[in-house]
Amino acid sequence: MSYIPVTSSEQEQMLAAIGVGSVDELFADIPQEMRLNRPLALPQAMTEAELMRHCRQLAGQNISSDQIVSFLGAGLYDHHIPAAVAHLVGRSDFYTAYTPYQAEVSQGSLQAIYEYQTLICLLTGMDVANASVYDAATAIVEAIAIARSVTRRGQVIFADDVHPDHTAVARTYSKGQGWRVKTLETGGGQIEISSLEESLGQDTAAVVLSQPNFLGGIIDLKAVADVVHQAGALLIVCVNPVLLSVLASPGECGADIVVGEGQPLGNPLSFGGPTLGFFAAKAQYLRRLPGRIVGRTTDCDGRVGYVLTLQAREQHIRRQRASSNICSNQALNALAAAVYLALLGPRGLKEVAEHSIQKAHYLAEQLTQKGLGDLALAGPYGNEFVFRPKADLDMIWSNSLNAGYLPGLRLDQVPQLPPSLGESVRGGLLMAVTEKRTRAELDGLVSLWEELSERG
Repeated sequence: MSYIPVTSSEQEQMLAAIGVGSVDELFADIPQEMRLNRPLALPQAMTEAELMRHCRQLAGQNISSDQIVSFLGAGLYDHHIPAAVAHLVGRSDFYTAYTPYQAEVSQGSLQAIYEYQTLICLLTGMDVANASVYDAATAIVEAIAIARSVTRRGQVIFADDVHPDHTAVARTYSKGQGWRVKTLETGGGQIEISSLEESLGQDTAAVVLSQPNFLGGIIDLKAVADVVHQAGALLIVCVNPVLLSVLASPGECGADIVVGEGQPLGNPLSFGGPTLGFFAAKAQYLRRLPGRIVGRTTDCDGRVGYVLTLQAREQHIRRQRASSNICSNQALNALAAAVYLALLGPRGLKEVAEHSIQKAHYLAEQLTQKGLGDLALAGPYGNEFVFRPKADLDMIWSNSLNAGYLPGLRLDQVPQLPPSLGESVRGGLLMAVTEKRTRAELDGLVSLWEELSERG
């Protein structure tokens, strides 16, 4: 959109209309020490053509995943998105639709949400799903709110290998909502049942785990679920939805609430957003779910119809009865996820996961067999692993970028990474591989690193 500034005369008219003589008088209540008291450090004004050229130059400094061979993951993944997804999501009746406040006249939007909810339930093995929330981090916090409401307890245990950003968001919420975060040390591997039992207490409302964990490892959820439930707490699991096509569903393993980041399901990376958080749970928590739930019914003439079955948010019911302050859902992103899942089907999604896992293991084997470094962690992993190169990491990083490879996430640049995960992890690269990566790209990275290693 074009930006049209307020002219001096218009500013004077507005000030006069509210009975204020100047802008300084308008802001008189703001203490002097809180004011900038100098002009903004901006360059001289540009013409429209100059400004457009300048903005294009700034945008050109970004490198998209289409311009580089990316091994970056850590929650957002460079999967192939069929062209039909953008075509269907871009239909004007979906693309321009807003929150359906007069819900029942928006049958197309409601049906799309209903189909999305159904697909999420099938993926997660849970009974109910909502219309989506903002992202995985806020989905975890909403799940914690349910656990606290159910158990009337005030402590939540986070495994140290949950995504650091998710844990940080939860800690922020906890300060304002009066609950406590406790860390369960795992070292990035399997959860020691004895350590978990020692951590659980009579005030534990929930245990939050990731499958796979932040470092790519696959954990045994079933054994953990039994211990958590014996302590009277709920098990919240944050999952990668693509890998659910080849792993046992969290529902089968005893999870109470399953959340996750929906970006891998047909949503582009877009330099980090927007994305969607999916949210599914056991049927007994239906009335506690945040946001909206669309239901399918029939009218008095027997025709199928879709309705907003539950809207447990404060815009629709009394604030003190609301289960959440989530005020919207990521409908367009959720629609993309539904279209993507419908296009691929169970077999197609499984093939995406299998190709991603097989290629990740091939890359890891090539890197280690050629003596270029080692895996920082033992144990099973999916399409993501921590590789610790023998060569200098700064040298590896800069040369890889210059050659057109984004080699992963540098864990030494993740400030919130828990110390309990170990220095060996901190010195490594978190590398993700998707079905998009070709054999030539994988071999090309290995060859480049061999050449760099020989140079010393």
